[in-house]
Amino acid sequence: MTEFILVAGAKLGAWAWDEVVPELRAAGHEVHALTLSGLAEKRGTPAGQQTHVQDIVEAVERLDVRDVVLVGHSYSGIPVGQAAQRIGDRLRRVVYVDASVPADGKSFLWGWPSDGVRAAIEANDGFWAPFAPEDLAEQDLTDEQIARLVRDSTPHPGASLTEPAVLTHSLAEMPTTYVKCLLDWPEPGDDVAELLKSDRWELVTMNTGHWPMFSQPRELARILHESANRP
Repeated sequence: MTEFILVAGAKLGAWAWDEVVPELRAAGHEVHALTLSGLAEKRGTPAGQQTHVQDIVEAVERLDVRDVVLVGHSYSGIPVGQAAQRIGDRLRRVVYVDASVPADGKSFLWGWPSDGVRAAIEANDGFWAPFAPEDLAEQDLTDEQIARLVRDSTPHPGASLTEPAVLTHSLAEMPTTYVKCLLDWPEPGDDVAELLKSDRWELVTMNTGHWPMFSQPRELARILHESANRP
């Protein structure tokens, strides 16, 4: 039995995994969907990137779980990748779902083509604003799914996007599955492409948009299940 800890991306909480969790449990896994500080039901809690790393580490310790698969979607790949290095032999595998991966000393926004998000955070009292419908267009989502994401997303603490990551060793050393959602962008970024040269990393593709827990939850659960069985 594998212990999954699922962490959704920016502006989302544990609720984002509602359709994936029962699929994984039906396959015999224990599943824990995690809301990071400052988001969803934890809105109002001060949070930076290292707060989110600690959220994940503390969840592993509180649950006293081993054989853990840490799953990070989008932004949450940044804290998940760091947390994976801190939980030691409790870790079974890391799965990045169309996610950013941490680079030591660099933030989530490092390498972004403009300062638009930084300016938006400054203009919104230190938060990245919740989703608008246009943020979610052409991503294989139904009108109902878009409406739910717009309704239930929350402002994202800006500090978590601008603080640098802290790594103790190369991500290439860790058993990892990278899930690339092809409608969002057809190829992994250069940083992920370099890591995929490692024999400990594998690439899996999904023909859907950036939020596959909504657009293709059953297929995503199947991929997560299969990842747990990788050596």
